[in-house]
Amino acid sequence: MDMTFEVLPLPVRDIDRARDFYRDQVGFHVDIDQEVMPGMRIVQLTPPGSGCSIALGDSIWEMAGDTPPAPGSYQGLQLCVADIKAAHAELTARGLEVSEPVAYAPDDGATFMYFKDPDGNGWAVQEYRRRAAEPLHRLLSSLANRADGRK
Repeated sequence: MDMTFEVLPLPVRDIDRARDFYRDQVGFHVDIDQEVMPGMRIVQLTPPGSGCSIALGDSIWEMAGDTPPAPGSYQGLQLCVADIKAAHAELTARGLEVSEPVAYAPDDGATFMYFKDPDGNGWAVQEYRRRAAEPLHRLLSSLANRADGRK
């Protein structure tokens, strides 16, 4: 059985403020912004090129009978980019307060920058230069085709 990880509910205090932040400053696409059932609004946003989205909502956890996590309690969320300098320039031009890139080692995948959303949820942006030549969606399609016996 195949499973895909496609949506991460993100705890925030103000859905509109968070939507505007992720759309306008981080550059995510707003996929859904509607009341999906009476009393339950969902805003789903996806980073450009990603197969995984974040969901902002006021009743997401209650539907499963869970206690909502505290807004700002998620740390270590991670985005990947092929060119961290270009990503830094675009994000700062959008008004995002993001750290300068830090290269922990010369290897591909060892350079990061960091930001927080208005509630304090913490994000890392990792440079993975290989993605410029080998986008993840293309790699996954190729692996799936091989598993199905196609070339």
